[in-house]
Amino acid sequence: MAILAVKGMSKSFGALKVTDDVSFELAPGEAMGIIGPNGAGKSTLFNLISGNLRPDSGRVVLDGRDVTYESAMQRCSSGIGRSFQIPQPFDHLSVYENLLVAARFGGSVSAAEAPGFCMDILERAGLAHLATHKAGALPLLNRKRLELARALATRPRVIMLDEIAGGLTDAECGELISTIRAIHAQGTAILWIEHVLHALNAVVSRLMVLNFGRMLMVGRPDEVMAAPAVREIYLGIEA
Repeated sequence: MAILAVKGMSKSFGALKVTDDVSFELAPGEAMGIIGPNGAGKSTLFNLISGNLRPDSGRVVLDGRDVTYESAMQRCSSGIGRSFQIPQPFDHLSVYENLLVAARFGGSVSAAEAPGFCMDILERAGLAHLATHKAGALPLLNRKRLELARALATRPRVIMLDEIAGGLTDAECGELISTIRAIHAQGTAILWIEHVLHALNAVVSRLMVLNFGRMLMVGRPDEVMAAPAVREIYLGIEA
């Protein structure tokens, strides 16, 4: 059984159809990437899956249970965690306190369990040495790490990453890839939107391509990137 199934998902804003009958499944422990040009509907699809938007039609099924009409908070508690393209920590709180909020309210972690639970995630995310630092003072790489850590603190079965490698140097991107690989190796399913293709290809086993809200194709990364339609639409290379 798929850990996540999206079935016939559609969303329009007025006359503009942003997501058009998108269907796919994510297996337990699988990592799948989503690519497409700007305006293809990638972030809207994430918002529909996470509950930040309601679809016009279609369903979201998590581990066999229909969560289409659950709120974003309910879906988070059920096991859908996500990061945002622009990091959104509580700037005035410490790194540890940001994790504590996510663990207690998103992951329903008990007060007794929370301190050790949060420090373990900070270790995994490479942030333990910054636990007492204010989140608002972090440089971009560590803000991205904190986004990832906060998502993990909700104890997700599926973690959705929205352009988490964007804006990083090659060296920083390499560090973040290592962290994401380690998280994936522990069995967490990953759905990842990204423009930094070498980052995606280092982790995912499948790629899905969106264009004008529709799913163009899905397959192995090498097959997808070699497809003439993808080269023409996404990379701007004539087929």
